[in-house]
Amino acid sequence: MAKQKEEKTNVMRVLDQKKVPYTSHAYPAGDAAPDGVTVARMLGQDPAAVFKTLVAKGASGGYYVFDIPVAETLDLKKAAKAVGEKSIAMLPVKELLPLTGYVHGGCSPVGMKKRFPTVFHQSCLGHETICVSAGKVGFQVEVKPEDLISLVGGTTADLTTES
Repeated sequence: MAKQKEEKTNVMRVLDQKKVPYTSHAYPAGDAAPDGVTVARMLGQDPAAVFKTLVAKGASGGYYVFDIPVAETLDLKKAAKAVGEKSIAMLPVKELLPLTGYVHGGCSPVGMKKRFPTVFHQSCLGHETICVSAGKVGFQVEVKPEDLISLVGGTTADLTTES
């Protein structure tokens, strides 16, 4: 019987294949994914360095991926501006799995079915490492932000609402 810690997700396989160093983290998850701040606490991480992956659809019909700190809220106007769209809307949860291959709470910027323009909140560059979903609820990977941005061909921008 395999140990829980040794379980590899597709995200971990992609990182291994591309020789991107990472640290995997597992947390207990029931049927529903806990919110990101709870995940950060369970992992003993600063919520500012744990990023959630959000998928949106632009007015042009294109899809976009945004990674922002778990305690923050995506500013749709700033996000649209960052990708050159007139407007964007969050992707309905029921469309997430068919489009990306990931479920709500387990969406990762790494290893989606197709590559979409990806934008990380600019604050990621202020951290030595950040955590993102490992593609499955209960698993996160900790990676250098520069490695992650390079791997997915991403950019950075100010994407969150002012508190």
